[in-house]
Formats: sequence, C-alpha cells, structure tokens
Amino acid sequence: MYFEQFYLGCLAHASYLLASEGEAVVVDPQRDVDLYLKAAADHGFTIRHVFETHLHADFVSGHRELAARAGAQIYMGAQAAATFPHIPVHDGFELKFGKASMRVLETPGHTLESICLLVTDFEKSSTPCAVLTGDTLFIGDVGRPDLSPRHTPTELAGMLYDSLQNKLLTLPDHVVVYPAHGAGSLCGKNMRAERSSTVGTERLTNHALQFHTRQEFVTALTDNLPARPEYFLKDAELNRAGASALADLDSLRPISRAELKSLLDQGEFALDVRPGDDFAAGHVPGSVNIGLSGQFASWAGTLLGLTSRPALIAATAEQLEEARLRLARVGIESLAGFLEGGISAWREGGLSVAAIPQINVRELNGKLRANGLQVLDVRRAGEWNAGHIEPATWWPLDNFKVSPPEIDRNAAVAVHCKSGYRSMIACSFLERAGFRSVVNVIGGFDAWQQENLPVVSNILT
Repeated sequence: MYFEQFYLGCLAHASYLLASEGEAVVVDPQRDVDLYLKAAADHGFTIRHVFETHLHADFVSGHRELAARAGAQIYMGAQAAATFPHIPVHDGFELKFGKASMRVLETPGHTLESICLLVTDFEKSSTPCAVLTGDTLFIGDVGRPDLSPRHTPTELAGMLYDSLQNKLLTLPDHVVVYPAHGAGSLCGKNMRAERSSTVGTERLTNHALQFHTRQEFVTALTDNLPARPEYFLKDAELNRAGASALADLDSLRPISRAELKSLLDQGEFALDVRPGDDFAAGHVPGSVNIGLSGQFASWAGTLLGLTSRPALIAATAEQLEEARLRLARVGIESLAGFLEGGISAWREGGLSVAAIPQINVRELNGKLRANGLQVLDVRRAGEWNAGHIEPATWWPLDNFKVSPPEIDRNAAVAVHCKSGYRSMIACSFLERAGFRSVVNVIGGFDAWQQENLPVVSNILT
C-alpha cells in the first residue's frame, strides 16, 4: 500500500493519499487539489474515493472539486447532512481498495459527524496498521468540543470521551495515529509538533487521555477553551455544501492609489502581506499587516472575517498569488483587488507613508524602569499565564476582531507576542484604530526570556 501525508504549515493541516493496486483514496483534502492529482498521476494511481473525517471549520476543503476532476466518490459521516452528492457512512462501513481497506469508526465529540478511518494493508497483515483520526485525536491533545450550534461544549466533550474510550483506545498500541492537524491549529490546545504517533504512545503521554473519570475529562476540556474564530462555523457550512473550484473565482484586478484611499476612507481593509519589518519601515496609513511568513490565513479569517473584501498590498506578483490562494483556503474569496505598483507606487504618487518604530527587549526594559511606556501582551491565555512581563496589559490578538484593548490611546505602547509575528499584526490594528504611538518589540517574549529579564507567572506551584 502506498501512503503519503501532505502537511500545510500555514493551517497546520494534514491530508492523506493512500493507494493499492492503482486505486487511490484521499482523506481531508485542502482547498487547492492539484497536488493530489499530480501525486496520483506521478505514481500511476486513479483517485476513486475522497473521505472527509468531519465538516472542517478552520479551512475550506477541496473535496467537491477533487471528486469532480478525478471522477471520484465522496464519503462523509451520516450526521453531517451534507448537501452535495456523497455516500453517508456509519460505524462499520468498510471500503476496500486494491489489497487494502478503510473501516469507519463513528467518533462524535469534536463534531457530531466526526469519523475516524481504520486502515489495513493486507499485503502486510490482516490487522489494522493505522488510524486516520481527523480532529478526534491529535498528537498530544484531542479536538475542541465547541463547534456545534446545537450542542453545548459539555455535551460534546462527553461524547468525545465515550468515542475515545470505547473506540480509539480499544485499538492495539502499535496502530499508528495520523491526525488532520498539528501544533498551531486552533482545533486543539496542546498539540505536539510530531506528525504521527501510536495509540500506545498517546495512551501514555496525551494529557487529555490521563483523566480517570468522564467528568474530569469534560471539565478539563471545557475550561479555558481558546477563542473560537467567527469564521469557523461559516467554513463548516461552506464545507457542508461543498466549495466551488478555485478556477471559478474572479481574478484579482489592479486598483489605483486614489481608489485604495477611497476604500480606506470608507472603512474597508487594505491588507499588506509583506514581512513585518518591511511593513514597519513604510506602509499605507490605515492598512493592516498580516505577513505571509506565519499563520496568515488563520489570522486573516479571524481578524477580517469571511465577508470582508480586502484590497491587497504586496511587493511581488508571487506574494499576491500566494495571498489570494491562502485567503481562499479559509473562505475569503471576494477581494477588492490589489494596489497597482505596491507601496512604491503609493510613494511615487506623493501620498503619505506611515511607519512603526521597533525596539529590542533591552531598550524596552530600560524604558519600563523609567516608567515611560505601556506594554501590551497579545499572546494567548496559556502563554500569558505561563509567564509575562509584570507591568504588561494582556489583550490576546484574537480579541482584536471584537475591539482594541482598553488602554490609553494617546500614550506610547510597546506591543509584544512570542516572537514578533502577532505583535506586528496587533500594531497595525492599533494604528488603524487611532492609537497615536505604537512600538513593536523585536523578538517578543522569547527574546525577553533569552536576556534573563524578569518574568511573573499566573501558574500556581
């Protein structure tokens, strides 16, 4: 049996291609499906089957386009109530392809329709060798239980406990675990960086599997859930209907300096996708920065929302193409266009350019001792509680969609995150909201700790 994992770092998303005797199956495909078609063609496979482990909430799946282009059948858990042509599957459903098989385990909890796929390679053994766990079981964690509009997190967490104990943890220790997400995904809290594990390893090391009772598990899983981005439920609905093909999206149109200025005056977003340092050195006033170097798509979905129509600002055609694709992966499809000529054209038109000063952590420490600066920490709750700068105000970047922090808009504020990516995003949103003196902290909290500067913690020992 042929087996390949495709990992998309921007969304911390893993998808899979399995094949035997020329017949191939794709599981949890990303929006842009050419990579699966190319891999199949390169190896002489024909993609006949496409499985979705659940209605993904953090990205738009390419299952419908892939099935149409490959002539394949789509399979989903029966509880999904998907509205595109598909085969609804229940516990025990088995698909045989070549000398391999895939058996469905219904594992509600992360979502009602969640399934896991137990894989057997008959060329090697008659017993299962792997399980594709979707968002039910991660490496080091389990799926978040708050993605159903009809069930409470407590109800879903209880279902997830039963699914884990009665289905996945009954599998032999040697069975390899392949999840749909890795570290960095918002679908769980404490995922490890590995791309695979085993049932035995997770049984011993996964923190979510160490609780002795159902109630302990439910309480732990529903306490301090990370903020759920607004776009999650919208992406799930897009996936329930099946997204259109990427080729059907409108092409990006160039827009002039005057048109971009008019859009900004109307409150629309101008999204600068260049690296943070380039944005800091000079940018269109009122534009926001989400650099392509990090989890660009997730933050765009979280902070801009799927109904936004941002105008893109980039340095190269390649950046524009990459931004367009990655925005579509989370469902931001309708764009105002792109600034023709980029920031250079803006400057050449005699229009004003804004800049964001940057300081290192030693400079920040000196200014704090002189009591001359506010500090804003935009990391998530777990990061803040584990350690933070004592005089800092905490306002996680996820909250910026709702409102900016309640701090003095006229006083200087130094913004930091873990390493500098999120803080530059926050700086741009603060500047757009009217904060008069915003400074980015180079290297963030990591650099602060490397210099052995003082830290306080909210974790009791």
